Amino acid sequence: MAIVINAHFNWQNNRGKGSLKYLLQQREIVARFVKGDQSTSQKKAKGRAVAAKIPAEVCGLKVPRRTFCNNIAAREHEENQGLPNNVVHYDIAIVGGGMVGMALACSLASMPLTKQLNVAIIDSNPALEGKTCIKKEDPPDPRVSTVTPATISLFKDVGAWQYVQQHRHAYFDKMQVWDYTGLGYTRYNARDVDKEVLGCVVENKVLHSSLLSCIQNTDLKKRIYPSRLNSMTLHQNHLPTMMDSTSSSLHASLAKLELSDGNSLYAKLVVGADGAKSRVRELTGFKTTGWYYSQNAVICTVEHKTENQCAWQRFLPSGPIALLPVGDKFSNIVWTMNPKESSACREMNENDFVKALNHALNYGYGPHPQSNLLGNNGDIFSWFRRDLTVSANECFEVPPDVVKLVSGRMVFPLSLRHANNYASKRVVLIGDAAHTVHPLAGQGVNLGFGDAFALSRIISEGIAVGTDIGEVHLLKKFEAERKRENIMMMAILDGFQKAYSVDFGPLNVLRAAAFHGAQYISPLKRSIISYASGQI
Repeated sequence: MAIVINAHFNWQNNRGKGSLKYLLQQREIVARFVKGDQSTSQKKAKGRAVAAKIPAEVCGLKVPRRTFCNNIAAREHEENQGLPNNVVHYDIAIVGGGMVGMALACSLASMPLTKQLNVAIIDSNPALEGKTCIKKEDPPDPRVSTVTPATISLFKDVGAWQYVQQHRHAYFDKMQVWDYTGLGYTRYNARDVDKEVLGCVVENKVLHSSLLSCIQNTDLKKRIYPSRLNSMTLHQNHLPTMMDSTSSSLHASLAKLELSDGNSLYAKLVVGADGAKSRVRELTGFKTTGWYYSQNAVICTVEHKTENQCAWQRFLPSGPIALLPVGDKFSNIVWTMNPKESSACREMNENDFVKALNHALNYGYGPHPQSNLLGNNGDIFSWFRRDLTVSANECFEVPPDVVKLVSGRMVFPLSLRHANNYASKRVVLIGDAAHTVHPLAGQGVNLGFGDAFALSRIISEGIAVGTDIGEVHLLKKFEAERKRENIMMMAILDGFQKAYSVDFGPLNVLRAAAFHGAQYISPLKRSIISYASGQI
């Protein structure tokens, strides 16, 4: 009888942990005991009492059920039952509500399988709390981006470009690049690749406001937290399941985010879109590779007597200077130079600075390139003359003079930085959090937008096949796709930076040959335009 009592006592002590299999084993023990011990009626009565009690306990046991279905929403609801009641749960938490983070939110809102997701956007930028007031009569902000035709197409797909068109922006269909030595130049024209534009220059605040307007006019379930990320950990959510009459636990790890305003939230996926000094990247422990260039960029807005409709870039001994149209007779300056020179430029009075700009864009440092330096249309490349592009016949032009400085001068250091990994369990990096590049080709923000739209597409593909959106194998698919493209662009820009930062006779000749090759070799020119436009 002691066996029965001990069995029943052990089962009662482990009631919270009991399984159906265990209860059936105890019932079999009782049955064997009762059958084998007929000598004492008292023992029989007690044995029968205990045996009768076990079925009642079995009937009262709550057996979790596992439903096999394709209803993702129902499955997510089941998973959420393991979360604390006082903590908000999101499918995706986007840390960083800048241009790239908002582009991701817009893209998620535009697709059938992702627009049902619950999204948190975490950023302390006051611009997210209300619509930014952009007055057309104000001069353009010096912080601008050159968006490529590929990016424009993506903005149109998610419905954001219509809001950009309501504000100042400047398309350009021509571009001229040349060297201060006067040994070569290249002209590009959108018609070289049968396109209407090469790009569009837009103020960052216009892009951001347009993306915010777009997301506000969608049905995406979202909440904006005007706060900063303090800490992030993985939370283990234990979900009981039943399979083959045994009990097991399904461990679904969720990211827990603690914010500076005291709020806490859980998310299946955390997206680090929080810039070059990413807090998400720091907390996750992603390592980076890169270096600082011994260069700063001076940016500002200037005015001309006539409207500028061409993008200009001249390579100087200390770095390139770019003159980009922003509409209404205004242009944006991005002037790369060493830190000492940048400090001097920032301290100059306005008149001296305007003179320095015109000197750098015109006759300063060296002569203008000659259109017939290598003969009529470049005799060295005469075998390509039958397939010359439109711009191959365009002569060198002098940029329009700057007549006035209409904004403050901003200075920031330049660097190249690349995260060794973009993704881990529940965490992924996009934009400057994953990579920063030299601004000489204006590709930084386009790479970030490419990340955002690619990530939303891969999340949608994962949902379509029932994959957890925070699973590392899904996020690694995004990493593999974007890392290849980003590294290639970074390598090209870094190569340009190094090649045009050295004033050395033989290297100058090689650079001149490269300019003329790009000018007259049509297949090369078309490939350059298509690649820079994000279309190959």
